[in-house]
Amino acid sequence: MLNVTVENIGEMAVVECEGRIVQSESAYKLREAVTSQTDARIVVLDLSEVRAMGGVGFCMLVLLRRWAREHNIRFLLFSPSKSVQSRLNRAKSMAEFCIASFEEMMALLVYANSRYALAA
Repeated sequence: MLNVTVENIGEMAVVECEGRIVQSESAYKLREAVTSQTDARIVVLDLSEVRAMGGVGFCMLVLLRRWAREHNIRFLLFSPSKSVQSRLNRAKSMAEFCIASFEEMMALLVYANSRYALAA
């Protein structure tokens, strides 16, 4: 089971995931949450609470990375759990994923929040 919540901060969407991405249903739920963020310039996928990721989950990450690139959206992973990090490290296409550090994430949040405040 996968729980997904989305928080929009200005032009950034933070997609928080909790649970497991090991079945198609969970992968489709993730796809829907991310691909609905068409107004975002940055989509951050928070994987800190994902306990397991199977092949279907990894394939969905690849598909979402491609979707974001086609829509000129920056796609970042943030804080993958140890099990997810292990899965990502085994993948040959790992270098194509951008994993934001804590410092980068804080800078993005400050930037998005300041842009949002200016727009209001």
